[in-house]
Amino acid sequence: MNIRVKNTRGKIVRTVSLSDDVFGSPMNQALVHQVVVGQLANARQGTAHTKTRAQVAGGGAKPRPQKGTGGARVGSIRSPLWRGGGVIFGPKPRSYRHKTTKRARRTALVSVLSDKIRENKLVIVEGFDLGQDKTKEMAKVIHSLIPKGNILLVADGTDEKVLRAARNIPEVRMLPAALLNALDVLNAGGIIMTLESAKRAEELWGNTGGDPNASSAMANGVTPI
Repeated sequence: MNIRVKNTRGKIVRTVSLSDDVFGSPMNQALVHQVVVGQLANARQGTAHTKTRAQVAGGGAKPRPQKGTGGARVGSIRSPLWRGGGVIFGPKPRSYRHKTTKRARRTALVSVLSDKIRENKLVIVEGFDLGQDKTKEMAKVIHSLIPKGNILLVADGTDEKVLRAARNIPEVRMLPAALLNALDVLNAGGIIMTLESAKRAEELWGNTGGDPNASSAMANGVTPI
């Protein structure tokens, strides 16, 4: 499919032909939901732990007489009915691991990328050649391309100084093309990709592409900051 390429001022400079496998795929909501739920599950630590009445410290003696006080019968201050006592059926450490196939992750990713294209929420730029590598200048460029909302910046091939200028901008998140995933793309209000990162995504996620290292990172729920 033909996609328009813009410069840093937001003006269209040319069009490029990109693979329909990555940028023209139909939306598969059920599969996207399955992959996103799996990625969120894999990001959970599963370390929540509560103590039962047998594990809470103290309370060996009967706290008050069985009769004569007017209060209820109590055998131990470790009872779940007492403040500081044990917890009934509380959470214990467990694994939330959710296995998702590589094919499912790839299909979900290209589905949401293509959907962003159809909604005009994905902008491709030639590059980020700024006069000054400052956050203020980078913010002007980003807001000229996408005025507002949470923005995902995929800027492969961009100078490191420019990336440093972008990382302090509120509501802007940066990811390399190799670590794109359905969750981050879906949560983004708008996506800005350099032409090099679009070509890289086409190489990785097209039917003939695939990076096992990047796929493994997505499977483990890794989303770099």
